[in-house]
Amino acid sequence: MYPDGGTLIGMSGGVDSSVAACLVQAGGGDVAGTTLKLFDGEDGKCCSIDDVTDARNVCARLGIRYFVLNYKRRFQTDVIDSFAASYIRGETPNPCIECNRHLKFGRMFLSARELGFSNVATGHYARITKIGGRYYLQKGLDTKKDQSYVLYMIARDELEHVRFPLGGLTKSEVRDIARDKGLLTANKRDSQDICFVPDGDYAGFIETWARERDITLPTHGNFLDSSGNTIGKNKGALSYTIGQRRGLGVSHSEPLYVSSKRGNDVYLGTERELYSSVLYAKDVNVLVPDRLTACYSLRAKTRYSQTEQPCTAEFTERDTLRVAFDKPQRAITPGQSVVLYDGDTVVCGGVIQ
Repeated sequence: MYPDGGTLIGMSGGVDSSVAACLVQAGGGDVAGTTLKLFDGEDGKCCSIDDVTDARNVCARLGIRYFVLNYKRRFQTDVIDSFAASYIRGETPNPCIECNRHLKFGRMFLSARELGFSNVATGHYARITKIGGRYYLQKGLDTKKDQSYVLYMIARDELEHVRFPLGGLTKSEVRDIARDKGLLTANKRDSQDICFVPDGDYAGFIETWARERDITLPTHGNFLDSSGNTIGKNKGALSYTIGQRRGLGVSHSEPLYVSSKRGNDVYLGTERELYSSVLYAKDVNVLVPDRLTACYSLRAKTRYSQTEQPCTAEFTERDTLRVAFDKPQRAITPGQSVVLYDGDTVVCGGVIQ
């Protein structure tokens, strides 16, 4: 049974959040669902009218209250504008993490309390575990669906008030529950793209964003080798990502990859030049402080799909985390997040510099 105070459930209109609502309701207490209106998505895409309708219908079937919270202005400034500015700086940001930071586990907590709820729940595949009076963020038991990487930014003192009902389930089990309960979202397809860039054309999106704000973006720059020698012309740094090999149009004795970007210059290097053993991270959120010493063995991911790698970590100065890997890692990318684990437990995470 969940503690008194009630739970507000974030509902995207998909099967995961629908089943999360069903499971939270089964736990008892005051329960309501809410859809965060973030932007005007097309039908069939995230944040569409279809999603709102599906979430509302699920709540009606469950007999729980339903709210739509309009966060469009905050989503524009905290997520979309931040994403675009980061990309223009030569970084590769993860907007889903920023959405979780500012809205799903930021503004939504405030809205929940304004509505009289103590807790929030979502359909993420992760777990909150209480051990010895402390609350920990842990991986979901389904390793293929674990989403703890994108949740590291939840404030430590809020963990007690977060519910992840799907943390102990597999995706197939979630769909089985939805079918058993007769939820209309049981067979709904999962969204795969960044919601506000559904076609995956990040460069095109940034160009449109800049044009609407009368921001002039450079359209050409130089390709440089690791020694700083110009070896070609590029189409603008926005068109390239760290680790990219195809579409460079530069001849060399061995394959070249994008190794870094500075302004509109794009640096190219060989495969071995993509590897590094140390990274620095900012905007660090620490969930388990006593694990951050240089002698404590941890494991880290520098992107969502990566297998965790052995490392040690320590703070070198205020809000700057130094992570040293046991073995060099390929294509560590500024703007992405590094998340550190002690077994199944998230220790901390931050944005790679």
